[in-house]
Amino acid sequence: MAAAALGVFLISVFWNRKESVVLGFCVLLLLAGVWRYQLAELQVMNDELRMLKDREENITLVGAVSGEPDLRERSQRLTVKVGDSKVLVTTWRYPEYQYGDELKITGKLESPPTFAELRSSRRQGEAGDETKPQRPSHAHRSARAFDDFNYRDYLKKEGVYSVMTFPKIEVVAKNQGNFFYAKILQFKEKLRASLYQNLSPPQSAILGAMLLADNRQLSEDLKNKLNVTSLRHVIAISGLHVTVLSAMMMSFLLWLGFWRQHAFWLSIILITLYIIMTGLQPSAVRAGIMGGLFLTAQYLGRQNTSSRAIFIAAALMLFHNPFLLRLDLGFQLSFLAMLGIIYLLSTFEDWLKFIPWGNPRSIVAMTLAAYFWTLPVLVYNFGIVSLVSPLANLAVVPFLYLIMLFGFLFGLAGMVFQSFGWILSWPAWLLLIYLTTAVDLFSKLPLAYVTLQNVHWLWLIIPYALLALITWRLQERQRLKFLRY
Repeated sequence: MAAAALGVFLISVFWNRKESVVLGFCVLLLLAGVWRYQLAELQVMNDELRMLKDREENITLVGAVSGEPDLRERSQRLTVKVGDSKVLVTTWRYPEYQYGDELKITGKLESPPTFAELRSSRRQGEAGDETKPQRPSHAHRSARAFDDFNYRDYLKKEGVYSVMTFPKIEVVAKNQGNFFYAKILQFKEKLRASLYQNLSPPQSAILGAMLLADNRQLSEDLKNKLNVTSLRHVIAISGLHVTVLSAMMMSFLLWLGFWRQHAFWLSIILITLYIIMTGLQPSAVRAGIMGGLFLTAQYLGRQNTSSRAIFIAAALMLFHNPFLLRLDLGFQLSFLAMLGIIYLLSTFEDWLKFIPWGNPRSIVAMTLAAYFWTLPVLVYNFGIVSLVSPLANLAVVPFLYLIMLFGFLFGLAGMVFQSFGWILSWPAWLLLIYLTTAVDLFSKLPLAYVTLQNVHWLWLIIPYALLALITWRLQERQRLKFLRY
């Protein structure tokens, strides 16, 4: 109450002083954030399935599969909506279930395990296969990063508070989901089949991850090499991908004869459909929101609008799910990456004028701007600094546009005529061969990376203070350069 009174006091008494008013609103917004977080925690405590969890006897639930099934080699995971609650169900690989299937599931409803519980169960030989929840695989993480991982919190931010492992499942009804979303997932499955039929691993796995957020086909060795070279973002649905896809769609629509304004907004609509097609994964949704706002502000030619829009978008996302700020590293990285792009993109574009092509130059500039703004958080969480990252990104990122372009072309063509898709897949295959070769080469260089153990939280304060100072100086230089014209 005292803090709220202070905020109101600063706004009402010193209303003619801009700094006091801003400070007052900051205090009130901070209190609103604390209130929203406590409300979210209360919702978790009042989950309607809470009283049914961790019992000795089996219980029976009826609910519908609310998302695309997560298929593994020997198992599958289903997010089942039971009333207003979600349950993560792990079951055998076959029979397969689809989005919208209404299921009657009978088994033991449990709280999601923490990482400490998972580690303890492994020692007892109870978690020897892939059916148990696995912690995220990242090469060369610090020990603290592993110890801090909490599977229960990981599911909590997704709105999942209960799990069932290998229950008895009976299909009660089909097609109980959203008709429009079901059709988009069917289209995605056909596109996935076309990609995998016309390319062999690991190229097909990379393209599947790059276009469809299908990461299950990637080998652990390839993931580790991408982490070492800081190229993992190339195959993840990110704001960079949204920007590249928008540029592709804009060019295509302008070629068809659309006016520029109509082409831009139609591109935004198509990007929205694409994000839905990826399964509405949180990372893809973040990328769509952040990237879409940035593109809109860039289209309007207002950088200040860009930064404000990103802050407003982040605030709205946190209001919807306040657990993102503390429990979702991807949210932190997306937000910082977009700030880096907003404030440093023009500077890096000036420094990269030796790249003769406009689109590749912009893509590399965006990548480097995002990398430097996210580096401190990456080091703090994973304890690794990639020394080859700038060179690796310069070598690979300029070809991202062409890889995605040819990938979509042969994938769509293969959905109609498989032989035609196979012919068109050759350019994408050659580019993907180059990508895998470059990743392999850079990951094997001496001193490709260094590891840091037990990084203190002060690491975040010092680098970001320096980044803020450097960014401010560069912004001033850009402003002076503009005034000279």
